[in-house]
Amino acid sequence: MTTTVRERPAATRDVRPGTETPEDDGTRADRARTHPRVELAGVVVDLMDQADAVATIVQRAAQPAAADRPSRALVDPPLAVISANLDHIVQFGETGRWRHVLGDSLHPTSTDVDGARRPLEWLTLLDGAPLVAQSSRLSGRPWPRLAGSDLAEPLLDAAEQAGVSVGFVGGSYVVQRLLSRRLTRTRPGLVVAGMWSPDRSELADDAASLRLASAIAAAGPQLLIVGLGKPRQELWISRYGPATGANVLLAFGAVVDFLADAIQRAPRVASDHGLEWAWRLAREPRRLAKRYLLDDPPGLLQLRRHSALLPQTDPPAVSPPPVTPDPPRSARRPEAAAVGGSPTTEPPRPDGTFAAPGLAADVAVLVVTFNSADHIDALLESLRREATGLRLRVVVADNASTDATLQVLGRHSDVIVTPTGGNLGYAAGINVAARAAGEAEALLVLNPDLQVLPGAIAALLSVIRSGMADLVVPRLVDGDGNVQPSLYREPSPGTIMGDAAFGRRWRQRPAALAGTDLAPESYQFGHEIDWATGAAVMVRAAAARRIGEWDERFFLYSEETDYFRRARDLGFVAWYEPKATMVHLGSGSGTSPELTALMAVNVVRYARKYHGGRVPAAIWAGVVLGETLRVHRRDRRGVLAVVADEGRWDTLPGPTASTEPVHVLTDFPHGSVIIPAHNESAVISRTLSSIEPVVRTGLVEVIVVCNGCTDDTAALAAAVPGVRVIEIDVPSKTTALNVGDSHATLWPRVYLDADTEITPTTLRTLLEHLRGPVLAARPAFRYDVGTASWPVRSYYRARRRLPSTNQALWGAGVFGLSEEGHARFGEFPEVTADDYFVDQSFEDDEKMIVPAPPVPVRTPQDVASLLKVLRRNQRGPAELWTQQKADTRRDEARDVPPPLDTVTSTTWELLRSVHGPVSGCEALAYAVLAAVPRVRQRNNGPDGPVTEWERDDSTRRPQPTERGRL
Repeated sequence: MTTTVRERPAATRDVRPGTETPEDDGTRADRARTHPRVELAGVVVDLMDQADAVATIVQRAAQPAAADRPSRALVDPPLAVISANLDHIVQFGETGRWRHVLGDSLHPTSTDVDGARRPLEWLTLLDGAPLVAQSSRLSGRPWPRLAGSDLAEPLLDAAEQAGVSVGFVGGSYVVQRLLSRRLTRTRPGLVVAGMWSPDRSELADDAASLRLASAIAAAGPQLLIVGLGKPRQELWISRYGPATGANVLLAFGAVVDFLADAIQRAPRVASDHGLEWAWRLAREPRRLAKRYLLDDPPGLLQLRRHSALLPQTDPPAVSPPPVTPDPPRSARRPEAAAVGGSPTTEPPRPDGTFAAPGLAADVAVLVVTFNSADHIDALLESLRREATGLRLRVVVADNASTDATLQVLGRHSDVIVTPTGGNLGYAAGINVAARAAGEAEALLVLNPDLQVLPGAIAALLSVIRSGMADLVVPRLVDGDGNVQPSLYREPSPGTIMGDAAFGRRWRQRPAALAGTDLAPESYQFGHEIDWATGAAVMVRAAAARRIGEWDERFFLYSEETDYFRRARDLGFVAWYEPKATMVHLGSGSGTSPELTALMAVNVVRYARKYHGGRVPAAIWAGVVLGETLRVHRRDRRGVLAVVADEGRWDTLPGPTASTEPVHVLTDFPHGSVIIPAHNESAVISRTLSSIEPVVRTGLVEVIVVCNGCTDDTAALAAAVPGVRVIEIDVPSKTTALNVGDSHATLWPRVYLDADTEITPTTLRTLLEHLRGPVLAARPAFRYDVGTASWPVRSYYRARRRLPSTNQALWGAGVFGLSEEGHARFGEFPEVTADDYFVDQSFEDDEKMIVPAPPVPVRTPQDVASLLKVLRRNQRGPAELWTQQKADTRRDEARDVPPPLDTVTSTTWELLRSVHGPVSGCEALAYAVLAAVPRVRQRNNGPDGPVTEWERDDSTRRPQPTERGRL
C-alpha cells in the first residue's frame, strides 16, 4: 500500500544526534529551502535548472546501495524522480485517475509491499511546454524543460564520474543489447549493475514484481532508470521502488530506447517551440492519438485554472512519511455505528467467535441474504479466520429466503440474524442490518457469495485508520483467481454510450467513453475511485452516519452508485486497496433477463435523481442503444422491450412482502391508521383484512371513521377485533380525517383509503421512515387494471410513464404524516383532494416515496368511471385555490397564485414518453381522456355546481380477501 498524507502538520526529517554530516546540515537543506515550487493542477513541481537537478540526483545516488551498506547505516530514503508533462497532469493531477497516489518533495510516502515499511521521497521536475510556460508565468522567471530524455545523458556522465552504479528497467531485450554496446563504447567507466526487461504480465503481477525488485536489489544499482511508460512506471516505483534497494529511481519513460538510439528524437526546432507532441503524433498516430487528441486537452484547462506558486518556507514544510500501524486498543475508541448503550471492550478470541451485542467491535460486517444457503456458510467461516485478530460483529439481514439460508445461519449462534419482513432489496437489507450493528469503528458490507482471504479486512481497516479514505473496497477475484472488474466511473452520457457501443472491446478507450475501469494497473495499485461494486465496501462509521442510509428506491443495482455519489458530495474519499483480496463467486442470488432489465432501468432512474434537462434522456438513449446491439443474445431476451417502454418498468423485480407473520410483526413500530369510509361495505373487510395481523399486536391503533354511511360499513369494521369505529353524520372525507385525528393518540399517522390494501411490511416501513427527518410520505404503488377496457388500460400505462406521477404523494390511496408534519397545517381543509393538499404542503426534501412492497391501486374498469375520477381530480386543486382566496384578506386575495397549470409540463412528459406506435397510441388515449374533464371544468368554472361525489363504483365489488400476505 502506498500512502500519501497531506493534512498532517509540517515537520522536518529527524537526524540522530551526533551523526550530522556537512551534506545533512548544509548543502541539501540549502537547496531544499531555495528552490521554488509550483502546484500545477494538484501536482507539486520543483523548479530547478539542469545543473541543480543533476547534482541533487547524483549526490543522493552516491550513497552506498542497499546491498552494500551496513545494516544500521544512516542514509537518506530512496528518491523517486518524475518528469512531469501534460500527460502527467492528466494522469496524476487533481482530477486524474491517479490523484493523490504519488508523493512530492513536500509529501513523502511509504510502502510496505514486502512486509517492511520503507519511506520514499519524491522530486518532480518540469517537462512539457505548457507546464514550462505556466511555471514561468507564476514565478516571474524562465525555467528550462527537464525532460527525462534531456537529463539522461548528463546524468550518466555524472554517474560515471562519481562511480555511481546504474541499472535499467524497461525496453526490449534487443534495445537493451544495443544500449549495452553503446554504453561500452561511449562511457567505458560507467558501472552498469544490470538491465531488466519485464513484460506487462510480469509488471501486473504482484509476486512477479516483488521478485523483480529483489533481483534488482541483489544487483545493487545506486541509480535505477525505470522506463515503463506513464503511468505504469510511476505506480511501479511508488509500490516496489524501495524494495529495489536503489537510492534514486528515475521515471523517465522511453529513455532506454532514446539512449540506445532505437527511437529518433524530435528535431530541436520542434522541441524548442513546444511541438514535439505533433512530431511524435505524426510518427505514431495509432499509439499517441488518444493521448494527445483526447486525453491531454482537458489538462490544459486544469493547468490554467488550478495552478499557483507555493510559498517558500525555511525549513521547507515537509510532512513526515505516514505510518499507519494499528493503534493501541486503549488509545482509540471506535466510532459508533448506531446509537445504543455503553459497550464494553473485549479482545478478539482465538477461536474466531464474533463480538456479541453490547460489545465494541472493530468492524461490523453487514450481510444481506436471499436464498443464499449455498454460500453463506463459506463466508462465515472465512470471517471467523479474520475474527482471530480483529473484533468482528456479523449481522445478517435476510430478505425472506425460501431455501435453507435461515437454517444454516441458525448453526452460528454468534451471528445476529434480522429478517427484513420480505424481499425488500439490497439497500433495504443493508439498512436493516446497519440498525443492528451496534458500536463499531467501521461497517463492512459484504455479499453472501464472497469469501474473505486472510488479512483482507485488516488491510481495509488499516486504510480507514490511516485517515486517507472513508470508504474502501478490496480487490475481487473469481474462483480461479482472475481479477474481476469492479471499479467504475460516474455515469454520464459519454460513458453509457461508450459502453453501449464497445462493451468490453477497445479496453484502452478514453475514460469519458468507459463506465468500467478495465485498465490492469487500476487493479494492481491503490487509488481513489468514483465508485465500485457494492459486493464489498468498508465505510468509516462516522462517515456512514453522515452519508445516511442506502437509498431503498433502488431495489437492486445502482444503490452503490448512489451511495458513493452522496459520499463524494460530502467530501469523503473512496479508495481501492489491492492488498485486500476477496473471492467473489458472483450471482449468489441468481440472474435473469428481468434483473438485467432492472440494472439498465436503474441507470436511468439514477440519472433522473441527480440530473435534469437532457442528461437523463441521453442516458436512456444510450441504455436503449446498448440493449439494441445485444438483442440477439439469449440472456437479453425481452430486455429491450422493457427498457424502451417505461410503462413496463413496474413489472420489473421490486420489494415483495413476507408470508411469515413473525418476521414482520416482531417489534412493530407504534402508530395510528385512520380510515375514512363512506358506504364502503363492498371493500372495507378486504382493507381491514390486510392489516389485521398488525391490529392483533396492539401496537398500532386502527380507527375507521364512517361518515354519512347508509350501509353496513360500520358493522363490518366493528367485527374486526381491535378496530375502533366512529360514526358521524356528515358525509365528508376531510371531516372524517379530522375526527379520526381527534381520537387518535399515537404518532406517526397513516391515512388509508377504505378501498386500499396495505401489507404489514409496507405499513411498518412507512411508520419507520416517518420516525426520521421525513415529515410526509407514501409507499410505492402499482396500478391494478384488472379487466379494464382498452382506453382505461392505455390511459394508466401512459400515466405510469410520466415521471411526475411517481414523485407526488397523491394517487396511492395512502399517505403518512409525522407529528411535526401534521403540525404544519393542523387540520385538513374542506377540499376534495386531501392528498394533493398534503403534497403541496411540503418541500421535496421533506417528503418521501417509501420503497416498500407497493400498494395496489385498482383503476376504474370503464371509461365512464374513469371520467368521474378525473373530474374529481381536476376539481381538487381548484377548490383548494378557492378556499385559500377565501381565507385571505380581501386586499391580499388577488396575490394568491392560481393552482399550478401542469398542462404544458405534462404534455412534454407525454411526448418524451413516446418511443413507438404502441406508446404513441397510449399517449393519445391519455391526452384525450385527460382533456375531457378539463374542458368541462373550464365551461363550469372552478365554482361550478357539484351534484355528486364522483366515485368509481366499478371497483367496489366484493373480492376474495388475502389473509397472511405481509
